[in-house]
Amino acid sequence: MAEVQERSGTREFAFEKADFKKVQQMLFKKAGINLSDAKEAMVYSRLARRIRALNLKSFNDYLAVVGRSEAELEQFINALTTNLTSFFREPHHFTALADYLAQHSNVTNIWCAASSTGEEPYSIAMVVAEAFGSFKTPVKIIASDIDSKVLAKAKAGVYPLASISKIPIERQKQFFHKGKGANEGKVKVVDELRQMVQFKKLNLTDQSWDVKAPLDIIFCRNVMIYFDKPTQLNVLKRMVDMLKPTGLYMAGHSENFNMHTNLVRPVGKTIYRPAG
Repeated sequence: MAEVQERSGTREFAFEKADFKKVQQMLFKKAGINLSDAKEAMVYSRLARRIRALNLKSFNDYLAVVGRSEAELEQFINALTTNLTSFFREPHHFTALADYLAQHSNVTNIWCAASSTGEEPYSIAMVVAEAFGSFKTPVKIIASDIDSKVLAKAKAGVYPLASISKIPIERQKQFFHKGKGANEGKVKVVDELRQMVQFKKLNLTDQSWDVKAPLDIIFCRNVMIYFDKPTQLNVLKRMVDMLKPTGLYMAGHSENFNMHTNLVRPVGKTIYRPAG
């Protein structure tokens, strides 16, 4: 019934500009994420589901629950974060990773700082496994995200078969099991690859991060665009400080840090090295 109401142009719950502003303020305060004014319809659709699930009457009631419940705050953040990803997205970064591994014999730590549903860190792990010719490598891969639901999916490592269609057949055979019977149409990342990645929940705007330096490579792609400029600069500085002098920072296709010459210098397409 609720879906019919939304499609017909009427809303089940009152949702004023003031309600949307409160959502924007809370998401920024709790996660550092700047929610665009263009996301108003998305906010209503996603949070209305939570209001309905909790048998509440209004957005005010819901935000009051979010303010006092850590469990619902997690649901709130999960509902409003966008997780668009795919295996080997922005492939030039993985070519650069393979080259870096070939040129540096002492790589030990890689951090994927916005791992979403796992396609990115597993792509990293595939490149690392190929570089060493083994699943047993000295490289520790940390994959973090603020969204607990996508982390659970990432840990499981189960994806639609179509999601690996652009991966070469040899890689498909080596790194995935194809489902049969009830699991037909799905693939699962092989256990040996899953064991190469350590997933953890992490908020990039927190005062401290459960990630140990020094790091060889940081993948932090398409997440900075959700932060305001001061937050971007703060996160970038903290990350660069964790990198080895020869380390690499991989940014997203819509992120540009060329102007921050005191922190980083470009060494490739959306690839940076510490300025020092």
